[in-house]
Formats: sequence, structure tokens, C-alpha cells
Amino acid sequence: MALPKQLEEAATRLEEATWRIDQARNKPLSLESLQEWLNALTDFSLAQSEIHQLNNESIHEKLHELAGQVHLKFRSTGPQK
Repeated sequence: MALPKQLEEAATRLEEATWRIDQARNKPLSLESLQEWLNALTDFSLAQSEIHQLNNESIHEKLHELAGQVHLKFRSTGPQK
């Protein structure tokens, strides 16, 4: 799956988890509402972690691309005297 698509899906999961956290917070305090809140918080954390990982991969790819361009530029000009 393409990186932008993965990022979009993770962002959607993050939004859904945020909504579920808010819904659980608005319920009266009970074991069930605490479990819903904890499950939503876990999903939020996992989605946020995935977004962070995907962003790092994207940055890593761009840095490699830039390094390749700089390297080609140095090779094309030859050694300077």
C-alpha cells in the first residue's frame, strides 16, 4: 500500500479514536465506560505511533532522494582545483 494511503488510514483511525475517547468521557463513571475509554485511548496511541513511523519513513525517503541529487551534482561538476 502506498505511503500516503497508509497515512490517511492511520489519520482516520486517530480521528475515530478521538471521537470514542470523548464519548467515553461523557458517560457516567463505570467499569464499562473506563474500559471503553481505555480501549479508545489504546487505539489512539497505536494510530499516533503509526503516523509518527510513516512520517519518519517519508522523511527518510526524501533525505535519500536529496542525498542522491547532491551526490550526482558533485559528480557532474568533477573535482575542483
